[in-house]
Amino acid sequence: MNQQVVERRADLLAVNRRFYDRLWSSANLARPDRFSTWPLVRSLLSTAPTRLEVAPGLRPRLPIQGTHFLDISVPALTRLHERGGVTACGTASALPLPDRHFGLLCALDVVEHVEDDAAALAELARVARPGAILLLSVPLHRSAWSTFDEVVGHGRRYDPAQLVAALAEHGFTVERSAPFGMRPRSPRLLALGMWFLAHRPAHAMKWYNRLLFPLALRRQKALALHDGLVETNAVQEIFLVCRRLSPAEAPP
Repeated sequence: MNQQVVERRADLLAVNRRFYDRLWSSANLARPDRFSTWPLVRSLLSTAPTRLEVAPGLRPRLPIQGTHFLDISVPALTRLHERGGVTACGTASALPLPDRHFGLLCALDVVEHVEDDAAALAELARVARPGAILLLSVPLHRSAWSTFDEVVGHGRRYDPAQLVAALAEHGFTVERSAPFGMRPRSPRLLALGMWFLAHRPAHAMKWYNRLLFPLALRRQKALALHDGLVETNAVQEIFLVCRRLSPAEAPP
């Protein structure tokens, strides 16, 4: 690995750790059942006693008690551990976890933050048992890149076809999908929020945690899942329900 790649990975990790340590230090822990993903998660729990959620911060979607959580943010991990989570500090591209162990995995808004996203997908595949379900969300369309992506520590946006191909390369098939995300729809509100994040980050995060996030929770829509890949032309972020193929199902 050359020095330039190492430095780029370190820079992206530092940006994310700085942003999210600050965000979670002033945030309350949100219960998983407050999110639109909960009906789906609840339906999967009986067949998945071993669970892993990667980089949830203080917005976990899987039940906290007994779930394994991996994050780069110590403030978030501390709170999750206090509520009964099994926590470890680390990155998605190097999971300190055993092979073929988990039946339900969750990585929402994660792989776009990792410099080596192929390694992150490979690690998720490694620790997933055959038949395991992976809940994944990512931002779409490179043409939609904006200041928002830079501020929150994104490394990329995804072309839908390339995303499905990358998942298939690592043994995952997309079974269902839905439009996703709690990003403000108003361009003016988003632009105002980005200005405050760039110039008054402490104030911006305080108002986001105290006002905007609770409001977004109350106004979120039910998760509208479709079989296969939903039409993505007007979708800024997508939620995927993926299944880890068994060796017998994998293409030659």
